[in-house]
Amino acid sequence: MTVSPTWFESANPKASIVIAPAMGVRQDFYTRFAEYLASHGFQVATIDYTDAGFNEPKSLERSTVTFDQWGADLDALIDAASTKSPSLPIVLCGHSLGGQLLGTLRNRHRVSAALTVASGSGYWGHNPRMRLKLLYLWYIAMPLFTRMFGYFPGRRLNKVGNLPREVALTWARWCRDPQYLLGDAAIRQRSGFLEVEAPILSISFSDDDLIMKSAIDQLHGFYSHAQVERRHLQPSDVGEKRIGHFGFFKLQADHALWQQCVGWLNHSIQPNKAST
Repeated sequence: MTVSPTWFESANPKASIVIAPAMGVRQDFYTRFAEYLASHGFQVATIDYTDAGFNEPKSLERSTVTFDQWGADLDALIDAASTKSPSLPIVLCGHSLGGQLLGTLRNRHRVSAALTVASGSGYWGHNPRMRLKLLYLWYIAMPLFTRMFGYFPGRRLNKVGNLPREVALTWARWCRDPQYLLGDAAIRQRSGFLEVEAPILSISFSDDDLIMKSAIDQLHGFYSHAQVERRHLQPSDVGEKRIGHFGFFKLQADHALWQQCVGWLNHSIQPNKAST
């Protein structure tokens, strides 16, 4: 498979960073962070998943895309980064869903380090703040409206965004399961969470209404052979009033938190695993 990434170049890059988007988030949402990373010596690539973002077709109800395809999109992005600069180590920056998919990728062994942002299990039981809303979403709204329209009309419902049929139905099933995606037998058989040994920095926030700390802990517990550094922050810890699920990527380019991430990357990047 081929992808058409948007590249943010650096004169003498020390690593390639591939940004794996969150569910329903278009790649240009990550432009400012990508530009910041490029200004600090990283070659960065962003994409949209198949039939999502800029790739969303006019008739989404005809889409047959699955999470397997979205994982293949990320594998193809890693391939593209390796082809473009074979000598550079590869870092995956996963926002929400992007951090969940790392353990399912064919190319997981080629990732030298990973930064996850607001990334955790989607199981509804982790979120008592939104208990009734999530029970309605996962048990009623998403299965019902997806089957009714042939895709999930999230924009119309002001929830998540439009999603292909199989993605929506699978996601709802995962979110009803206490083991989230690992409750899916097909995923469990072929996933490689235990094979991920690259260091992981997890950034999350106490005011994230979508993903609670227990959900983040569960997901990163799946990566039990990786050295995971967890930074669960209150916005006031970094001089902000509100960050939530999306605010990390809206911070000012010289923000201390972005500086901390670059510092961690500089310290944690390992040699290119494709050449070892």
